[in-house]
Amino acid sequence: MSTHPAMKNVTSDAPASETTASGQRDNMAWLLRHFTSETPGVTHAVLLSRDGLRLLDSDVDKDWADELSAALSGVAALATNITGPSHKKRPARQVIIERDDCLFFVQSAGCSAAFEGHPGNERGEVDTILAVIATTDADAGTVGFEMGRLVQKFAPYMQIPVRVGTGAEVR
Repeated sequence: MSTHPAMKNVTSDAPASETTASGQRDNMAWLLRHFTSETPGVTHAVLLSRDGLRLLDSDVDKDWADELSAALSGVAALATNITGPSHKKRPARQVIIERDDCLFFVQSAGCSAAFEGHPGNERGEVDTILAVIATTDADAGTVGFEMGRLVQKFAPYMQIPVRVGTGAEVR
Protein backbone atom coordinates (compact mmCIF):
# COMPACT_ATOMS: atom_id res chain seq x y z
CA MET A 1 0.00 0.00 0.00
CA SER A 2 1.30 3.45 -0.88
CA THR A 3 2.22 5.95 1.81
CA HIS A 4 1.33 8.82 -0.52
CA PRO A 5 -2.10 10.10 0.60
CA ALA A 6 -3.34 10.75 -2.93
CA MET A 7 -2.47 7.31 -4.23
CA LYS A 8 -4.30 3.99 -4.26
CA ASN A 9 -2.73 0.55 -3.95
CA VAL A 10 0.82 0.61 -5.37
CA THR A 11 0.38 -2.80 -6.97
CA SER A 12 -2.12 -1.32 -9.41
CA ASP A 13 -0.10 1.90 -9.81
CA ALA A 14 -3.44 3.64 -10.28
CA PRO A 15 -3.40 7.23 -9.03
CA ALA A 16 -6.39 8.47 -7.14
CA SER A 17 -8.78 10.62 -9.13
CA GLU A 18 -7.74 14.23 -8.65
CA THR A 19 -9.37 17.03 -10.59
CA THR A 20 -7.28 20.05 -9.55
CA ALA A 21 -4.15 20.89 -11.53
CA SER A 22 -2.13 20.83 -8.32
CA GLY A 23 -3.44 17.35 -7.47
CA GLN A 24 -2.72 16.15 -10.98
CA ARG A 25 0.87 17.41 -10.74
CA ASP A 26 1.26 15.71 -7.35
CA ASN A 27 0.07 12.40 -8.80
CA MET A 28 2.34 12.74 -11.83
CA ALA A 29 5.30 13.56 -9.56
CA TRP A 30 4.55 10.45 -7.48
CA LEU A 31 4.41 8.31 -10.62
CA LEU A 32 7.75 9.76 -11.77
CA ARG A 33 9.46 9.04 -8.44
CA HIS A 34 7.92 5.55 -8.31
CA PHE A 35 9.16 4.84 -11.87
CA THR A 36 12.68 5.94 -10.91
CA SER A 37 12.80 3.81 -7.78
CA GLU A 38 11.28 0.70 -9.39
CA THR A 39 12.95 0.58 -12.84
CA PRO A 40 16.32 -1.21 -12.76
CA GLY A 41 19.21 1.06 -13.74
CA VAL A 42 17.18 4.30 -13.73
CA THR A 43 18.72 6.96 -11.51
CA HIS A 44 16.80 10.13 -12.43
CA ALA A 45 13.77 11.28 -14.41
CA VAL A 46 12.54 14.70 -15.47
CA LEU A 47 9.28 15.71 -17.12
CA LEU A 48 9.96 18.83 -19.12
CA SER A 49 8.12 21.08 -21.50
CA ARG A 50 9.00 20.99 -25.18
CA ASP A 51 10.32 24.54 -24.74
CA GLY A 52 12.93 23.28 -22.27
CA LEU A 53 11.56 24.09 -18.83
CA ARG A 54 11.50 21.56 -15.98
CA LEU A 55 7.96 20.64 -14.94
CA LEU A 56 8.53 17.70 -12.56
CA ASP A 57 11.48 15.60 -11.48
CA SER A 58 12.35 12.60 -9.35
CA ASP A 59 14.13 14.59 -6.66
CA VAL A 60 16.90 15.72 -9.01
CA ASP A 61 19.11 18.68 -8.06
CA LYS A 62 17.03 21.60 -9.40
CA ASP A 63 19.92 23.35 -11.18
CA TRP A 64 20.92 20.13 -12.91
CA ALA A 65 17.27 19.33 -13.75
CA ASP A 66 16.91 22.78 -15.33
CA GLU A 67 20.13 22.24 -17.34
CA LEU A 68 18.97 18.78 -18.45
CA SER A 69 15.57 20.14 -19.44
CA ALA A 70 17.07 22.83 -21.66
CA ALA A 71 19.57 20.48 -23.29
CA LEU A 72 17.28 17.49 -23.80
CA SER A 73 14.45 19.58 -25.26
CA GLY A 74 17.02 20.61 -27.87
CA VAL A 75 17.85 16.96 -28.50
CA ALA A 76 14.14 16.20 -28.98
CA ALA A 77 13.79 19.15 -31.38
CA LEU A 78 16.83 18.05 -33.41
CA ALA A 79 15.54 14.49 -33.66
CA THR A 80 12.14 15.72 -34.86
CA ASN A 81 13.71 17.87 -37.58
CA ILE A 82 15.87 15.17 -39.16
CA THR A 83 14.54 14.10 -42.52
CA GLY A 84 14.34 10.32 -42.69
CA PRO A 85 14.41 7.92 -45.65
CA SER A 86 10.82 8.91 -46.50
CA HIS A 87 12.13 12.47 -47.01
CA LYS A 88 9.72 13.69 -44.32
CA LYS A 89 10.31 15.13 -40.89
CA ARG A 90 8.67 12.93 -38.28
CA PRO A 91 8.84 13.03 -34.51
CA ALA A 92 11.27 10.58 -32.98
CA ARG A 93 9.59 8.01 -30.74
CA GLN A 94 12.66 7.83 -28.55
CA VAL A 95 16.22 9.15 -28.54
CA ILE A 96 18.98 7.39 -26.62
CA ILE A 97 22.35 8.96 -25.89
CA GLU A 98 25.08 6.63 -24.65
CA ARG A 99 27.94 8.13 -22.69
CA ASP A 100 30.74 6.68 -20.56
CA ASP A 101 28.96 7.72 -17.36
CA CYS A 102 25.25 7.23 -18.15
CA LEU A 103 22.49 6.68 -20.70
CA PHE A 104 20.00 9.45 -21.57
CA PHE A 105 16.56 8.55 -22.87
CA VAL A 106 14.23 11.17 -24.37
CA GLN A 107 10.62 10.45 -25.31
CA SER A 108 7.52 12.54 -26.02
CA ALA A 109 5.01 12.32 -23.16
CA GLY A 110 1.96 14.14 -24.62
CA CYS A 111 0.19 17.42 -23.88
CA SER A 112 -0.94 18.09 -20.32
CA ALA A 113 -3.43 20.55 -18.87
CA ALA A 114 -1.93 20.07 -15.39
CA PHE A 115 0.56 22.95 -15.74
CA GLU A 116 -1.67 26.01 -16.04
CA GLY A 117 1.00 28.39 -14.68
CA HIS A 118 3.65 27.33 -17.20
CA PRO A 119 4.81 30.13 -19.55
CA GLY A 120 4.24 27.93 -22.64
CA ASN A 121 0.65 27.12 -21.64
CA GLU A 122 -1.15 29.30 -24.16
CA ARG A 123 -3.75 26.79 -25.39
CA GLY A 124 -4.53 25.36 -21.96
CA GLU A 125 -1.94 22.61 -22.33
CA VAL A 126 1.81 22.06 -22.28
CA ASP A 127 3.59 19.68 -24.70
CA THR A 128 5.80 17.45 -22.54
CA ILE A 129 8.92 15.31 -22.88
CA LEU A 130 10.07 12.57 -20.53
CA ALA A 131 13.83 12.48 -19.94
CA VAL A 132 15.38 9.56 -18.08
CA ILE A 133 18.96 9.03 -16.92
CA ALA A 134 20.16 5.47 -16.35
CA THR A 135 23.37 3.67 -15.49
CA THR A 136 25.55 2.45 -18.34
CA ASP A 137 24.69 -1.18 -17.56
CA ALA A 138 20.91 -0.58 -17.61
CA ASP A 139 18.95 -2.66 -20.12
CA ALA A 140 17.92 -0.05 -22.71
CA GLY A 141 14.98 -2.19 -23.86
CA THR A 142 13.60 -2.45 -20.34
CA VAL A 143 14.07 1.26 -19.65
CA GLY A 144 12.38 2.19 -22.94
CA PHE A 145 9.50 -0.21 -22.28
CA GLU A 146 8.99 1.13 -18.75
CA MET A 147 9.10 4.70 -20.06
CA GLY A 148 6.26 3.82 -22.42
CA ARG A 149 4.31 2.37 -19.50
CA LEU A 150 4.92 5.53 -17.47
CA VAL A 151 3.67 7.72 -20.30
CA GLN A 152 0.52 5.57 -20.43
CA LYS A 153 0.09 6.08 -16.66
CA PHE A 154 0.33 9.83 -17.28
CA ALA A 155 -2.58 9.57 -19.76
CA PRO A 156 -5.33 10.55 -17.28
CA TYR A 157 -3.47 13.84 -16.70
CA MET A 158 -2.94 14.58 -20.37
CA GLN A 159 -5.21 16.71 -22.53
CA ILE A 160 -4.00 14.94 -25.66
CA PRO A 161 -2.37 11.58 -24.83
CA VAL A 162 0.57 10.36 -26.88
CA ARG A 163 -0.51 8.30 -29.87
CA VAL A 164 1.59 5.31 -30.79
CA GLY A 165 1.95 4.93 -34.53
CA THR A 166 1.78 1.66 -36.40
CA GLY A 167 4.19 2.57 -39.13
CA ALA A 168 2.23 5.65 -40.15
CA GLU A 169 3.32 9.12 -39.14
CA VAL A 170 3.14 9.71 -35.39
CA ARG A 171 1.32 12.93 -34.60
